[in-house]
Amino acid sequence: MTATVLTAACHCKSINYTLTVPAECLPLKVHICHCGVCRRTHGTPCIFHAPLPAGVAPQFNAPSGMDKLTPYSHGQSTGTRYFCSTCGCHIGDRGHDDGNWVISTAIFTEPNDHLWEMHSHIFTESSSDGGLSAMISHVNGRQLNVKNPDTPPITNTPETLLKGPKLNSKELLAKCHCGGVSFSISRPRKEFISSPRSEGWVLPQDTNKWLALLDLCDDCRLVDGSNVVAWMFVPVDHISPCPPEDLIIGSSTSYRSSEGVLRTFCGSCGSTIFYSCADRPGIVDVAVGILRAESVMIEDWALWRTGRIGAAADGLKYDPGFSGALIEGFEMWGRERGMPEDFIVP
Repeated sequence: MTATVLTAACHCKSINYTLTVPAECLPLKVHICHCGVCRRTHGTPCIFHAPLPAGVAPQFNAPSGMDKLTPYSHGQSTGTRYFCSTCGCHIGDRGHDDGNWVISTAIFTEPNDHLWEMHSHIFTESSSDGGLSAMISHVNGRQLNVKNPDTPPITNTPETLLKGPKLNSKELLAKCHCGGVSFSISRPRKEFISSPRSEGWVLPQDTNKWLALLDLCDDCRLVDGSNVVAWMFVPVDHISPCPPEDLIIGSSTSYRSSEGVLRTFCGSCGSTIFYSCADRPGIVDVAVGILRAESVMIEDWALWRTGRIGAAADGLKYDPGFSGALIEGFEMWGRERGMPEDFIVP
């Protein structure tokens, strides 16, 4: 029996493993999960997981190992999620009873060459807008199934639709899944809008909203364990409690992914929280997946740059089929809603 060896690693390389997959089991079937639990344990708008065949499990390359991972399970879960204790990258889930793995396909070191196949959207009804599923119906010419089981597995049970902020409300709650990190975001204040500080961070199109974008960069993919991430740009003085210089709030911890770049994630559930860089003092990128609203795309709070996804070249190199579909679908979604095609992040 022939087999293919796949390699995977997180951003910091503390987690590094191989998978030996029987050839007949390839490509791995990927489901894109939009449930509230996944969004708030990752901080991303959705996640990309593939069940491994029975008997196939990560083989860690020393000194990497399970001891380098932080486990997370919640009250009624039947599986445990694992993320890198150093950089926060989620690598997948393992069932409590059968021990089978469902792994993230975003951290393979090989680009997608018939290794995995986007197969379905699941739990799209856990939000009022369906999130990115509303933008991606086909990948590589194949229609994606949409599944919303009446009795979903407990490990993927969507959270009850949150009663999000009322239209034009003044504050938006941000909170990871375990609740260890929690803060609120206010709308652009008049004194900020009228000051030079607002240049590039608020658009005349709607000064009541913050700017947001999707990002396909390799660094974010390997830090989050997801093919795509989403950020909303907010001044720290519009966040309560105001983050300190190290951006540590509650149970969060930090990781420097490159010179001048600081990221934070919850040390308990692994959700990405903030991204900041030295050349943008006073501004943080807030992970959209932790924003507690009924809709994933928080249209009442954000103006999305829909004509240009961040680091599109990285995404097109790693998985051209998915990334191409997202770029096309996101642009169409933006045109339908009058979103800005482009803006420059200062």
